[in-house]
Amino acid sequence: MLIENKVSGAFICGTTGEGMLMTVEERKAVAEEWIKYASDSFRLIVHIGANSYRDAQELGAHALQIGAYAVSTMGPMFLRPGKVEDLIRYCAEVMESTGDLPFYYYHIPGVAGVDFPMIEFLEKAESKLPALAGIKYTHNNLMDLQLCLKVSDNKWDILYGQDETLLAGLAFGVKGAVGSTYNYMAPLYHKMSEAFQKGDLEQAGFLQNLSARFVRHLIRFGGGVEGGKPLMRTIGLDCGPLRAPAHNISVGDYDEFLRLIQLEGIEHFMAMSRMR
Repeated sequence: MLIENKVSGAFICGTTGEGMLMTVEERKAVAEEWIKYASDSFRLIVHIGANSYRDAQELGAHALQIGAYAVSTMGPMFLRPGKVEDLIRYCAEVMESTGDLPFYYYHIPGVAGVDFPMIEFLEKAESKLPALAGIKYTHNNLMDLQLCLKVSDNKWDILYGQDETLLAGLAFGVKGAVGSTYNYMAPLYHKMSEAFQKGDLEQAGFLQNLSARFVRHLIRFGGGVEGGKPLMRTIGLDCGPLRAPAHNISVGDYDEFLRLIQLEGIEHFMAMSRMR
């Protein structure tokens, strides 16, 4: 379905995929299923983060073995690193199992609670993490974002992680994005990116505003995971319920959510994404 919607890859077992609620063996099984669809035009980044770097190493070795394009990890949530150097040391331990696979640090302080300036991370990690490729940047610090994009002569691949402000990321120069709403609304973002590339900022802004209005409702109904997962049923792909402690929204709330989406005029883009 993602390939049909011209999505160029998948970041699996991350936040939307509830990776941290699965066992190591379950995460391996998910990766093994996804890798069947990998190609030069559809690349897989496997999130291998875990509180125990030993678990992350096991997942990293598995990702290397099955032929993933890259790996990624957020910072550990228990006994969070107190300074950037501690975070880099954690990443170095994880990297011992991943060979020369490109490594992306997953910066998502709203979930992981690990919040350092990523410009500082890149400057200090460059000599210590040889396989570091860039950052999956899911935060609203746009000053830090632009510094990361330009440091070391534009060396790093910064993947933008906030769907509702993607246009800002494009304006700063990001070349790729990873987000939850792309699963069921990819056509909207393709059209927005195309408008931006053509210099049609009015159309790009209109489409970004649609996205922002949608995300406003999404947050009301639980956010990208609790509100977003049920929407996959709407496009013909039932991903099942969420695991505890996540909250599964009621039928009534789901119907109200769909009603608001229809009022905003967003259902059209979801219909374009439907399973064919």
